[in-house]
Amino acid sequence: MTIAVCLKWINASGQPDADQPDERFMGISYADQAALEYALRVGEHSQEEIIVVTAGPVGSDIVLHDALARGAHHAVRVDIDRATDSEAIARAIAPVVANCSLIWCGDYSVDRGSGSVPAFIAAQLSCDQALGLVEIEIPANAQQAISALRRLDGGRRERLEIHGPAVISVEGSTARLRRASLKGSMAAKKQEISVVSASPTAIDIAPVRPYRPRARAVAAPVGTSALDRVRQITDTSSAKGHGETVHLEPREAAELIMNKLREWGYQS
Repeated sequence: MTIAVCLKWINASGQPDADQPDERFMGISYADQAALEYALRVGEHSQEEIIVVTAGPVGSDIVLHDALARGAHHAVRVDIDRATDSEAIARAIAPVVANCSLIWCGDYSVDRGSGSVPAFIAAQLSCDQALGLVEIEIPANAQQAISALRRLDGGRRERLEIHGPAVISVEGSTARLRRASLKGSMAAKKQEISVVSASPTAIDIAPVRPYRPRARAVAAPVGTSALDRVRQITDTSSAKGHGETVHLEPREAAELIMNKLREWGYQS
């Protein structure tokens, strides 16, 4: 089997991105660096090869060559616009990593990234996902599960056991990427990077957006002065909880619900 690492070519300078980025300031996030380091460690224990993947223009080859210098075995670039929607990026990457035992990713990038690509890849491949990991223990025996600690809301933590195939995303503070050796750097310059074109169907499918309820139509405040109108808008003296128990036939109950929705501004 093969272990995959997904790397995102980003502007690491903190400056606003541009259509023609200055490649001197481009690189990968600390989270992606941690993901690559963990993949290399797992590969050393399991004797599996490491494939690094990025999606972007030809300039992003630099992050792949750097990963090869640090110990990765193969590199693939998906030729696609960097500004493409995250779900489309995941659809383009998924076929490249479909047969991998583990797919490592950074949890999010510093260029206002949403951190959604790992979840989208897992959805495309219908495999397990372990996202937002803050601690990882790699067993000496490659047959054993990887133990990890996941950050949850409210300061909680969740202990996981990860068996492949799975998509894993890690935070940048969890591991420090090893240095590239001189021998590895020289060999990486000569190694060929495979380039694949993103499938047109992967890009053209319109992403499904979350449901957004209709905005309320609120009546304008009434008052003889601006102060009176402000008081009406910000009034907190009225009770916030309203309840009414009624017993009606289905048709009458439906009419009552619709009338209340109109009264509250949710229906015109």
